[in-house]
Amino acid sequence: MTGPVDVHREGGILKVTLNRPKANAVDLATSREMGRVFQEFRDDPDLRVAILTAAGDKFFCPGWDLKAASTSDGGEADAVDGDYGVGGFGGLQELPRMNKPVICAVNGICCGGGLEIALSCDIILAADHATFALPEIRSGTVADAASIKLPKRIPYHIAMELLLTGRWLDAEEAHRWGFVNHVHKAGELMDKAWEMAKLLESGPPLVYAAIKEVVRDAEDSSFQDTLNRITRRQLQTIDTLYSSEDMMEGFNAFAEKRDPVWKGK
Repeated sequence: MTGPVDVHREGGILKVTLNRPKANAVDLATSREMGRVFQEFRDDPDLRVAILTAAGDKFFCPGWDLKAASTSDGGEADAVDGDYGVGGFGGLQELPRMNKPVICAVNGICCGGGLEIALSCDIILAADHATFALPEIRSGTVADAASIKLPKRIPYHIAMELLLTGRWLDAEEAHRWGFVNHVHKAGELMDKAWEMAKLLESGPPLVYAAIKEVVRDAEDSSFQDTLNRITRRQLQTIDTLYSSEDMMEGFNAFAEKRDPVWKGK
């Protein structure tokens, strides 16, 4: 399919490509479409992992489409607080029960809301020419999602410097501070993303779901409270996993010294 969001399906992997020339900025309609795509990915039992990337080799995403928010062309402007769709801005940030892994392949400039979208993914790979920033401070506004997430992901003082100054980082510095997993040559980025996706596709989907729910639960709870919910099987994905054929398959495969065959049930 073609449009602001291109989708390619291969086995249990869904590749989602943001495609809005020239810069892949996100307007309300694109955000809603991204939410629809990721909601369908979440709910399709045959899909195991997603790759999010963008068209071209200069921009990943600068975030909010400021032109769409402007009335300078005489048209109707997108409201900053408009309907972003089921998953919030970019389709992932507020999508409930997203229990499948999502890989972000950053192929260029990644800033503002684009960086917030990347931070909503589970693994971030970057091309060696990619650059990152939160320049909202220079526009007199706040990088809201990044202000919540980034100080939890990287050292507090580094996060605050980025939020308070809007300065740019190259891919190597982003990797050094830990919010990029791996940096690859630009021509190898998508091959590496597919390699990672195929590794995850071969893994146990019920365990992935449990990991993601536990991580989300732990963000707002003490260690002991989350651990209690796990041991009491009060988290849905944990209860499903502990009653599953897949868990027994894992035990049997280990005992029989063979690779497990995961069914997701």
